[in-house]
Amino acid sequence: MKFIHVADLHLGKKLKEFSFLDDQKVVLGQIVEAVKKHKPEAVFIAGDVYDRSVPSEEAVVMFDEFLCSLARLDTEVFIISGNHDSAERMGFGSALMDMSGVHISPVYNGTLTKHTVKDEYGEVDVYMLPFVRPAAVRAFFEDEEIVTYTDAVRVALSAADIDFENRRNVLLSHQFVTGGSVCESEMLVGGLENVDGSVYDGFDYVALGHLHRSQSVGTQRISYSGTPLKYSLSEEKHIKKMTVGTLGKDGELTLEYEEYKPIRDLRIITDTFENAVNAPSDDYVHISLTDKERIPQAGDKLKVSFPNMLSWNYESLEKQHDSHMPMLKSHEGRDPEEVFAELFLTVNGKTMSSEQAAIVTSLVRDIWRDSQ
Repeated sequence: MKFIHVADLHLGKKLKEFSFLDDQKVVLGQIVEAVKKHKPEAVFIAGDVYDRSVPSEEAVVMFDEFLCSLARLDTEVFIISGNHDSAERMGFGSALMDMSGVHISPVYNGTLTKHTVKDEYGEVDVYMLPFVRPAAVRAFFEDEEIVTYTDAVRVALSAADIDFENRRNVLLSHQFVTGGSVCESEMLVGGLENVDGSVYDGFDYVALGHLHRSQSVGTQRISYSGTPLKYSLSEEKHIKKMTVGTLGKDGELTLEYEEYKPIRDLRIITDTFENAVNAPSDDYVHISLTDKERIPQAGDKLKVSFPNMLSWNYESLEKQHDSHMPMLKSHEGRDPEEVFAELFLTVNGKTMSSEQAAIVTSLVRDIWRDSQ
C-alpha cells in the first residue's frame, strides 16, 4: 500500500497580524499534485487540521475544497482531530463523507474507528485515534488505572483487539511521543503530555501529528510528518516535507519525502541596517540589526523593504540588556511560589504585593498541587 502522510495543517493560522491562508492554499495544492503523481491508496491527515477549535470561514472553505480535490483522485482519505481541533466540529457529516472515501474520526467514544484499504497484496486495517487526554479515556474504562497520557493511549489501543499476527495495521495518532524533538511552537507542559512509544508496538506504521518537525521517534515506523509551513521563528531551520510511504506484503516499510515549496520563507536576518534594507524580500522575517548606533525610524524603513516583517531589534543592544539580567537559581527542590517570586523580582525590579502573592499561592494550589 502506498500512502501520503501529512499533519498539522493549522489552517487559518496567523502570526502577528499576518494570515497564512494564501501560503496554505499553495501547499494544499502541492499535496493534491503529490497524490496525482504518486497515486497512493491512502492519504493520512494526522490532526490539527485547523489552528483553533472554531476555525474561520475562509479556513473551512479552503479545507472543503481540498477534500473535494482529493475525493476526485480515487484515494482513501483518513483524518483525525488534534488538540487544536474541535472533534465534534471535525466529525460533522462524517457518515456522508465516508461514501466519498473521506473518513473522519468522530469524538473518542471508547472505541477506535477502523477502515480497511485494499492493495495488490490484500488488506490493510487503518485505525484512527484522535487526540485524547487521560480523562477522555477514563470515562469509558472506569476499572482501568488511567493517570498518564501513556496510560490513556495504551488502554484505548488495547481495547481495540487488533490482529497484529495476521494483518497489516496502520494507526493515525496525534500525541507527543517521548523522544520527539520539540520547538517553541508546541505547547507542552513539563512532559506531562508524553506518551511512551512502546504503546505503538505491533503497528506496521504510526502516522503521527502534533510535533512540527518531520521526524521518526525510535523507529521509522513511528513518524511525524511535521507541518507543511514554518509557523514560528523557532522553526526557521526546519525542512518541511510530506511523507510518501510504501507498505509491502509482509509489512516492509519504505519512507521517502517530498519537500514543500512555499511561496514565502520564514527566516531570521542578522545584518546591518544598510545591508538589510538593500535586500528587500516578501518573506516572513525577524530582523536583528547589528548596528552599534540606533537608526532613526529604522522600523518604518525596514517595513518598506520587508512588508511581511514580523519583528525587529538591535542585536548588540539586546545583548547588552541580557548581560545585566541576573541568572535565576536552579528551581530543583524549590517551591513554585519561591521560583515565581524570584522571577517577578527579576523582571519587574520589585517584590510582589501581598495580594499578588496570595493569587500565586492560590493558583499553585489549584493547578499544580491538585494535579499531583
